[in-house]
Amino acid sequence: MSQETAFKVVVPARYASTRLPGKPLLDLGGKPMVARVAERGVLSGAEEVWVATDHADVIAAAEQFGLSALLTRADHPTGTDRLAEVVELRGWSDDTIVVNVQGDEPLIDPALIAQTARQLAESGADIATVGHPIGDPADFFKPNVVKVVCRANGDAMYFSRAPIPFARDHFALEDGRESLPAGLPAYRHVGLYAYRARFLRAYAKLAPSALEQFEALEQLRALWHGFRISVVISDHLPIPGVDTPEDAVHMQAWFSQAGRA
Repeated sequence: MSQETAFKVVVPARYASTRLPGKPLLDLGGKPMVARVAERGVLSGAEEVWVATDHADVIAAAEQFGLSALLTRADHPTGTDRLAEVVELRGWSDDTIVVNVQGDEPLIDPALIAQTARQLAESGADIATVGHPIGDPADFFKPNVVKVVCRANGDAMYFSRAPIPFARDHFALEDGRESLPAGLPAYRHVGLYAYRARFLRAYAKLAPSALEQFEALEQLRALWHGFRISVVISDHLPIPGVDTPEDAVHMQAWFSQAGRA
């Protein structure tokens, strides 16, 4: 990298998870998950790393391991709204780059965090995020695998749970859905975001769009209102985070094995 990109990391950590209450405090090899995630942010080279939560126990857990934490409102509908509150609480300038590292991804690659921040700085976009090539046709047709289609300049055109771009002639074949045609620009969207603080200040005032409500994808609000989202294509698919009790068991086993090693 020719020049270091200055950026902050915020880890939104909502205590009242529907499927896994108290998720930020999940023990992973002797540390709470929120600390594991924030430490990945520290390793990324961020100027500052802040845990933003709605619960005093999460504040205490972060600070126990020397991490900075802020108590934010409990009624935020999304992590993006929580980031916007942090921008105001910290008084960051409009040009500040803020990376949202989701609080349930304790194995997120620090280099990818820095790369996403750099993508935002170099593209001049309002938001940067990550895409990864899809090679498995089963993934391409899964609604829970979000797809992104990009413009020539790398900006996102659209995100969808539907299989896009749709190879009409190939998929019309009898066995067409058992493979993807060569050269199909099919990309999985990875939910790591870098924002300019000015966008976060504007976000709370943006009216929701029908697109985001039907697709259940909040990033469509930004596209609907004309904001640019630049997509960095990563060769490596990030390790999945913790979304269910089963995920929690698997992640705890991973950290247990890593600790023994």
